[in-house]
Amino acid sequence: MIQILNVSLGERSYPIHIGCGLLSDAALIQPYLKQKKAVVVSNTTVAPLYLATLTETLGQAGVAVQPVILPDGEEYKNWATLNLIFDALLASHCERSTPLIALGGGVIGDMGGFAAACYQRGMPFIQVPTTLLSQVDSSVGGKTAINHPLGKNMIGAFYQPCLVLADLNTLDTLPRRELAAGLAEVIKYGLIGDPEFFAWLENHLDALLACDKTALAYAVARSCANKAAVVAADEREAGERALLNLGHTFGHAIETGLGYGQWLHGEAVAAGTLIAAELSVRLGWLTADEARRIEGLLSRAELPVRAPPLGVERYLELMRHDKKVADGQLRLVLLQGIGRAAVTDTASEGDISAAIAARCD
Repeated sequence: MIQILNVSLGERSYPIHIGCGLLSDAALIQPYLKQKKAVVVSNTTVAPLYLATLTETLGQAGVAVQPVILPDGEEYKNWATLNLIFDALLASHCERSTPLIALGGGVIGDMGGFAAACYQRGMPFIQVPTTLLSQVDSSVGGKTAINHPLGKNMIGAFYQPCLVLADLNTLDTLPRRELAAGLAEVIKYGLIGDPEFFAWLENHLDALLACDKTALAYAVARSCANKAAVVAADEREAGERALLNLGHTFGHAIETGLGYGQWLHGEAVAAGTLIAAELSVRLGWLTADEARRIEGLLSRAELPVRAPPLGVERYLELMRHDKKVADGQLRLVLLQGIGRAAVTDTASEGDISAAIAARCD
């Protein structure tokens, strides 16, 4: 069974296909191939697993593949690696109509999308996410970026794909740590606006960790449906879309402060979510029992429930580079209950500091 969701953005609307064996289905991708050549951007981990399958599928559609294989890891999400994509596009005489396909996780999707947005001011872009995190979050919504030593995802563009193919079979080769990291983003959707989904996750977490395809299909589709609705309402994060950043301001500080690649993105988001929950409790927005329920689910998902001891001042310094800072004021996504999130700039630095200190080892 293939589930099809739609991200409704007028002329830039696109489908998300979710199912097993999609990498081998040429009919799904053929309508988006306007040339006899396509560039596939992947990395040294994913390419040996799935590039041959995708190449064969594109060959059935009469399309030759120009592969671009990048080093694997968040630490390579930078200008130098991005330029490797541009070098390949120029060397192979790619045109504005040449499609760029990102085959990999969030790093590949972000860099591939940013390259597609920039090359000749925009080329067709297709997302083929191969991690749980990228299938439920980063492949949908058009956020593309690279990191800077001072801040994560600070240089980028909004650039929507024309197609997302989420083949659940690619999760079979996903390391358990990566699977758990993806669950942090899945749990986020329940926390910010879907309490019934949060309860479903409490009841089906073991099946998800066991890579049960029925459970994964439901979780991926529900997560994507939640995100698609938010993106359709607020594509460029002027309002509601900011809620998707629950835990991310603290989490990005963790990733930057430790050095990119030391913690996985989902691990940092999990710890950041619990700092946000702690702060929500201190403000009287969230009950202690709800905070314990959140911590219990994240712990069962094999995610960190304590943040690294960077020091409160270092956290604050890094958070001041966050994209949600407006007029010099830090805006945070906090919880008013499980399934109810809000953006606020009213939390005092003292309360923020205390929450960080309470959740750090």
